[in-house]
Amino acid sequence: MSQFPENRSVPAPTVIPVLPYPDVRAAVKWLEEVFGFKERLQIAEHRAQMNIPDGGAMIVAEYIGGQRPQPGADYTTHATMVRIHDVNAHFEHVKSSGAEILEPPVDFEYGERQYMVKDIGGHRWTFSQTLKDMHPSEWGDENVILKD
Repeated sequence: MSQFPENRSVPAPTVIPVLPYPDVRAAVKWLEEVFGFKERLQIAEHRAQMNIPDGGAMIVAEYIGGQRPQPGADYTTHATMVRIHDVNAHFEHVKSSGAEILEPPVDFEYGERQYMVKDIGGHRWTFSQTLKDMHPSEWGDENVILKD
């Protein structure tokens, strides 16, 4: 699957976000129950690796330096997007779990249906479902240049 040699100590995807949480074990539990991620590796109580359905991965870690999201802050330090097959079903599960919904599902002119949610660590997530293949010229942005 991966273009890299296998190493069971590191997730297989090419890009692996590392997100800080004040309580790693609580974050892992929440990410499994609410988003449907699966823990693949636990390192003591301070770090974990998570599998995201369809080949994604992330690392959950205690504070790793830099700016972590703060409760009530009016800024975003980063955002993570995950492509899924059924935004509506995922949204209903996440909403019924009591997660903070930032934006409900919306169909966008570029062929995606997306919603945005904040997790227990203050991280913003966008879950996106492809509705149809759209060339950028079809949704009217003349400033976009598709390079492949």
